[in-house]
Amino acid sequence: MSVAENLGPPPLVLDRLLPLCAEAEAIAEAFDIAAKNAVRKLIAPSGRVDAKLLEREQFAAHGYAWIATYVAGLRQMRRWGEALKAHGAFGELEQLILQSAFGEYLNQLAGGIAISQVEVVRPGDLGIDDAALRALDAGAARTLRAAGNTAAVRARIAELLADALDTGDFGALGLDDDALSMVRDQFRRFVNDEVLPFAHDWHMKDELIPLPVVQKMAELGVFGLTIPEEWGGLGMGKMAMCVVTEELSRGYIGVGSLGTRSEIAGELIRAGGTRAQKEKYLAAIATGKILPTAVFTEPNTGSDLASLRTRAVREGDTYKVYGNKTWITHAARADIMTMLVRTNPDKPGYQGLSMLLAEKPRGTDSDPFPAKGMTGGEIKVLGYRGMKEYELGFDGFEVPAANLLGEAEGNGFKQLMATFEGARIQTAARAVGVAQCAMELGLRYAKDRVQFAKPIVNFPRVAGKIAWMAVETMIARQLTYFSAREKDGDRRCDIEAGMAKLLAARVAWSNADNALQIHGGNGYAMEYPISRVLCDARILNIFEGAAEIQAQVVCRGLVEGRN
Repeated sequence: MSVAENLGPPPLVLDRLLPLCAEAEAIAEAFDIAAKNAVRKLIAPSGRVDAKLLEREQFAAHGYAWIATYVAGLRQMRRWGEALKAHGAFGELEQLILQSAFGEYLNQLAGGIAISQVEVVRPGDLGIDDAALRALDAGAARTLRAAGNTAAVRARIAELLADALDTGDFGALGLDDDALSMVRDQFRRFVNDEVLPFAHDWHMKDELIPLPVVQKMAELGVFGLTIPEEWGGLGMGKMAMCVVTEELSRGYIGVGSLGTRSEIAGELIRAGGTRAQKEKYLAAIATGKILPTAVFTEPNTGSDLASLRTRAVREGDTYKVYGNKTWITHAARADIMTMLVRTNPDKPGYQGLSMLLAEKPRGTDSDPFPAKGMTGGEIKVLGYRGMKEYELGFDGFEVPAANLLGEAEGNGFKQLMATFEGARIQTAARAVGVAQCAMELGLRYAKDRVQFAKPIVNFPRVAGKIAWMAVETMIARQLTYFSAREKDGDRRCDIEAGMAKLLAARVAWSNADNALQIHGGNGYAMEYPISRVLCDARILNIFEGAAEIQAQVVCRGLVEGRN
């Protein structure tokens, strides 16, 4: 007898579920408004956010960002369910995923959200009034909290996932686009054939992703996916980028991340470059002829880019660069660096920053940084190894003045900010792919591992872990898709992208941790791929804006009036 049969049938059926979710969503949105009003009193008593109060009340403010993210996630899940129903694709698995999502997130809104392993934000921490809290314990919200994510629901979800490793069906994605579905299938085959069988060996040997794999990705259009056709790319949108990135990252985060630097460089040049710069670089980036890297972070700045010190001094038709950069991904193999520098030391903060398109010769294993005036050393890391991380030093490194992005100084920070939405959407998609990989590894092991005369997937807590992985991966995916669709619609989506990245990064880590737990002691052995995925997942909460930065962006934007 299966776990699901032992526990009996899960409650709720289609004819009641979607109306219940719609009613509960309205209750959650009212709770979100109450949370916003409570936090506004703490950090913006005069109407505008006070920086000192925001810092003092950081825990409550960031807690509100998580509340808003949960409510946004539920909203997108309900829309996902409605769309699936309209297309006749709202099957039992999808219904159970939806009700589980509502049941769990509503309970966490009422009882507390873990914003890190040691921090749980509760309604009282924000000063949310009792009336808003009572609403979560009435009507549809009460029904879903009680019945949405029961042990029986989780057991049935796990049972329905029994054949998912063969079919790839962990719940309908809701793409509603035949072209995107074909793209996903194409990249899923590529990953299954040319990435998954080799990824762990690349990690264990701590070597760069082989160039033949990079070349195959170029042929598939990865590097020019969102570059306009007029500039040599495929001219597809951020939704396509999400689908491709998720599949590549399901195979190996390093492969999924290869496109990030091309995405950033392409967007920087497309949006801020001169026509000559676009003609020179965009097609070469799109075809993989040149590989870019992003050179922004410095040893003592991190997310505080206003404190950036690397300087570029103009001498005639050349800039000479002096300073140090760190955490530069894929730097040795890259052919061009998008480099943020200070061109005007007399202008404080962001005003004196400019972006250079700095060409460099591609390094080799024996001579990784052959360029004059440039040195580098590898930073050894736990995971995310396929492109390697480096510290770079510049001492008179020369860049032609014609390679100043847009040929105007002082615009570097503004140009970089224009890429943040796309970069964070892409990072959220990477996180969804890593979360999916962890779930698949956990499920495969749970089906194969026999203890006490049966596969361990038949034990309720193992099945429950796998089920919740499937549910929360879908929430993160739908939130990521929503941010991508907003971007494709040319609508501002810094908050939506921040929410997607915030949640997806946590889900990737949670899935990896739980999948390793399912492996037991074997998961701690380096020979098992889940050990790699755990290390890979951890970085997602840090790069492209740490979780704390995402929460700050989300909170500030919403409190200041962005909806």
